[in-house]
Formats: sequence, C-alpha cells, structure tokens
Amino acid sequence: MDSVRVDKYLWAIRAYKTRSEATDACNGNKVSINSSVAKPSKPVKHGDRIDVRKGPATISYKVLQLCEKRMGAQLVPDFAQDITPDSERAKLHAPAETIVMRRDKGTGRPTKKDRRELDALMDMLD
Repeated sequence: MDSVRVDKYLWAIRAYKTRSEATDACNGNKVSINSSVAKPSKPVKHGDRIDVRKGPATISYKVLQLCEKRMGAQLVPDFAQDITPDSERAKLHAPAETIVMRRDKGTGRPTKKDRRELDALMDMLD
C-alpha cells in the first residue's frame, strides 16, 4: 500500500471519532497536506505533513506509516508523529472569554441609546 485516503487515515490515527467527521473536516477546508488544502479522497503518502484545524488551534502530524483500519491509542505513535508546536497546543486549553449581559425583567427591548452603549462596551473589550 503506497497511499491512503486522507479522511480514512485521520480516522485511523484517531484524529476524528468518525470517518464522516474527518470527511466533513476535509470538505470544510480544515485539513491540509503539505500546505495544500485536501479533499477527502486526496492520497496520503509516507513522510507527508497533515495539518488539521480544530477550533482555534492547528494540530500537525507527520505520516510515519500508512494504515486504513482504526487502531488503539497506544499504536498511534507508530503511525503518526504529533509535531504540533506548544503555542498551538496552548490554544486548545485557553479559556474562552465570556461576557454575560443582564437586563432586568420587564424593561423591554433595548433602546437605541442602550444599543450604542452596548456597542461601545464591546469595542472597548476588543
């Protein structure tokens, strides 16, 4: 075997829980092979670099061996090397900023003035 579909490979190395999730990620331009966007049927070869965008971070893998069948987590390092920089890995665990706006019950919809004040507040936070 000299090549495997990228969606099948990502599923096999446990980057995605299901093959359809891997296919959707490829169709959504979230997967690239050697810096070029990959469709689900794009072949993966030994030595390729695969970048997978998950949320705010980009996870990078180097293909060590090819496989078509899903494997246990202990075997994954034999088939794919995780070469993600620490700065990208930190993005996965960064807390999400959440702003809660509260209006008293019965005050109705925000007026134009309320809306401007809210927009000004949001601009200060950015």
